Amino acid sequence: MPAPADDHTGARIKEQRKLARLTQRQLADRLPYSYSLLNQVECGARPATADFVAAVAHALRVDVSVLTGQPYVTDLQQDRLAVLVRPIREALDLYDLGANPELALRPTALLVTAADHVCQDVRATHLRKAARSLPGLIAELTHVAWSGPSTEVWRALASAYRTAHDIAVKLGYFDLSTVALDRMDWAAARASDPVLAAIRQYKRALGYHKVGARIVGQRLIASGHSLLAPESSREALVVAGQLHLGASAVAARAGDAPAVAAHIKAASELAKRVGGEARDVHWLSFGRTNVKLHEMGASVEMRQYDKALVQARKIKLHPSTLTSRRARFLVDWAFVEMETGHSDAALKHIVEARQTAPEQTRYHPEARETISGLVRKARTTPDSLGHMAAWIGL
Repeated sequence: MPAPADDHTGARIKEQRKLARLTQRQLADRLPYSYSLLNQVECGARPATADFVAAVAHALRVDVSVLTGQPYVTDLQQDRLAVLVRPIREALDLYDLGANPELALRPTALLVTAADHVCQDVRATHLRKAARSLPGLIAELTHVAWSGPSTEVWRALASAYRTAHDIAVKLGYFDLSTVALDRMDWAAARASDPVLAAIRQYKRALGYHKVGARIVGQRLIASGHSLLAPESSREALVVAGQLHLGASAVAARAGDAPAVAAHIKAASELAKRVGGEARDVHWLSFGRTNVKLHEMGASVEMRQYDKALVQARKIKLHPSTLTSRRARFLVDWAFVEMETGHSDAALKHIVEARQTAPEQTRYHPEARETISGLVRKARTTPDSLGHMAAWIGL
């Protein structure tokens, strides 16, 4: 394994390349990237972008998490987050065991409200709080769903499973996130709720987007659209718009600029019909601001950093923007500032991201790569950068 001083994505790429018995030139020949970039990433001179990591993982036939180093076990254990993941995994396994008569239950109305609150906690990036309360909530909802099933309860259980997926993704447990989405589909089918089923397809597509599996991602997006009624309620319009944004991310990972533009345009038209930021629809926050954020994100994916920087500097987030979205925007902004040579601005935004959502920022691969990149570029290390490096475990 790489020594602690060399514990970055590039070092893990180098290790896996050697295990595959490939030279740098041989691996570069399998990538849509240059030999020079691969060399710089491996030695730590350039950060490994998400799309670069996905391409390498595909070429080496390994999981993306092997290269990113997620989950960050040492950090997770220090923060006592790892011990919170096991109960979630166990709760997801209760789905087919029926009712549990020994379980102490809250009233159904409180459970339904709690499912919404725990989703809200994740959006506010209170991951510890959400992770602690989620296993018990899933257990109670599972019992009620088996003993006195109703559409309301099945929907609440599907929402809780979706929250389990979101927590797993943010902490890097991608195997667990897949299980959670399967459970979400199981509950959504029993709720006969096509909108929840469509959201599940959107989440699945984003998972395949991370590993660069464009065809599967596109099919999942199309499947999500097919589940929505043609007459389109406001709820369905919001989910349809979010599916287009997901499709733009999938297309951007593949470098398909015309497809990105088409999906961004479709999402923008739906955002006009919806009006405002629709945070009341399954915490998706679909609206014009969300469209602009995805447009910028697509530019980052396609390595159009100058364009992304112009877009980032024009975006003005409303004070009511969800904490998780604000922090992700700041991480992306920091990354493009670094890539365009503005190290001071990059450090400013990554520090702000930490202040906004410390747990989410600490475990975000792009945040870690940005901080690592700033350290490698700096002739001298400012105290604030040194503190950030120590904070993420460099």
